[in-house]
This record gives sequence, C-alpha cells and structure tokens, in this order.
Amino acid sequence: MSRAAKITLACTTIMSAGIVAFVHYAQQAEKAAMHAGVIRDIEQQRIKKERLADLQMQQALEKEYRKIQSVSSGGATAAAEDYGSVR
Repeated sequence: MSRAAKITLACTTIMSAGIVAFVHYAQQAEKAAMHAGVIRDIEQQRIKKERLADLQMQQALEKEYRKIQSVSSGGATAAAEDYGSVR
C-alpha cells in the first residue's frame, strides 16, 4: 500500500470511529433527557393527585361546617368590599 492510501485509510477509520462515538453519546443523552421528562411527568401527576385530595378534603370540611354553622352570602361580599376600601 502506498503512503497516501495508508493515510486515507487511517483518516477514514478515525473519522468513522468518531462519528460512531458521537452518535452513541447523542443517543445516551437523548435517552437521559426522555427519562428525566418521564420522571418530571410522574412528579407532576403526584402533585396533582395531592392537590385534588386536598381540594376534596376542603370541600368535605366546608360542607360539614355549612351544616353546623349558618353562613350568609352577604358577609363575604361585605368583607371583600371593606378590604378593598382599606387599601
């Protein structure tokens, strides 16, 4: 083999190995990013379930308190208007 052919072979071999290594690294990075997205989605679903459970608990408490106490709808509006005038 001539010297030019050896250099060409070495360069193409090194270039091919570099491309394979880069593609492998890119696939691993993409896989990690996708996994992080799944973890984030699971966490968001967990938080949503917690908030829904809190809301349902608060609604049940409100319903129970409304049975015990008499609440007038005008009181909340008046309190809001008083708050607005204090500012």
